[in-house]
Amino acid sequence: MRKLDTLIPAPKALEIVLADAGPSGSEKVKLEDASGRVLVSDLPAKRTQPPFDASAMDGYAVRSEDLTPLPCSLKIIGESRAGAAFDGNLSKGQAVRIFTGAVVPKGADTIVIQENTESDGHIVQVCEGGPKGKFIRKAGLDFSEGDVLLSKGDVLDPQRLALAASMNHANVEVFRKPKVAVIATGDELVMPGSDAGPGKIIASNTFGICALIRISGGDVIDLGIAPDTSDGLQNALEQALKAKVDLVVTTGGASVGDHDLVQPVAESIGFEFEIAKIAMRPGKPFLFAKRGKGDQITRLMGLAGNPVSSLVAGDVFVRPLVNRLAGYPDSSSAPLPAVLGGELPPNDERQEYIRASLTLGDDGKSIATPFPKQDSSMLALMVKSDCLIIRPANAAASQIGDPCRIVILR
Repeated sequence: MRKLDTLIPAPKALEIVLADAGPSGSEKVKLEDASGRVLVSDLPAKRTQPPFDASAMDGYAVRSEDLTPLPCSLKIIGESRAGAAFDGNLSKGQAVRIFTGAVVPKGADTIVIQENTESDGHIVQVCEGGPKGKFIRKAGLDFSEGDVLLSKGDVLDPQRLALAASMNHANVEVFRKPKVAVIATGDELVMPGSDAGPGKIIASNTFGICALIRISGGDVIDLGIAPDTSDGLQNALEQALKAKVDLVVTTGGASVGDHDLVQPVAESIGFEFEIAKIAMRPGKPFLFAKRGKGDQITRLMGLAGNPVSSLVAGDVFVRPLVNRLAGYPDSSSAPLPAVLGGELPPNDERQEYIRASLTLGDDGKSIATPFPKQDSSMLALMVKSDCLIIRPANAAASQIGDPCRIVILR
């Protein structure tokens, strides 16, 4: 058991959060429902593409040896179009009218495009030809049956979905989406659209956190706002456990005040805490705990009630964890290199995540320019921010052009 009064560095906290985390099962889904999902195993092609020699252009299928000398006249003996191939053999002095994607007739070895011909419907005069094989897509040009074109761990984006369909897969085996319960805490919170009276605050955290979970690959169970009572919070946590979620994310109640109940209530129902606070700005109030063993582990992550702190911690900790539980590669949420577009003063003992705009320099490098105001109450500034500059603990003053690392927000 770790000492919970220790201020854990943010990088170490992420190691603890991700330790032993991984997908816990798979399911077969229809291809149309597989967007953004992660393949469980390699996917071989069930067919050859194209399955036959096909025309790449509209024109005429001919024998290349008949094109010498030019111009020449050939007898049209039929037509081949997509879905209706010509049933016959091409002989000397003959041509078959052909359209893009159609089967190349037996005996033909070249396609003459229609722009280089003149035809009366019975005879075609070829004015300009081409070498043997011109404008013919050979069978297997794209791939052959049995070729492994998609690999375990691939995220099914539009290109990969189209390829899987072309490979003749109607269903694919993917990692199960992690189930994540989200609980807001605080008697001061009211839902958007409400008449916020004196001392009340519009609840915003869960809307951002729920959206972040969904785009990170998770399914969300929004358990609403829990009151600042032990019984109320315990009831919400037990609902999450009953739903057999992989992760519980709470917002608010993660500090050490009289009304910060997440840690004591969660401990009372079996959660064992590994993190109680981290050396991070914004987002120092942060909790992490586990309940259960093996494949039956439920994780709990307690975020600060401050909206900016909650969203920043969401990008730094929630997103990587949900990515890992959904089977995504760690590179999905890994920091990226950039250079500073503004000066930064020396930092203290807390790793800082600085809101910044992102542009591309003439040399192709990403330039992260910090906003001058970084107050953690400024939620509107998050919308203007493209990234977070990761400012290590005890960093020296930095100048424009110095290297840095960033977390992409959009």
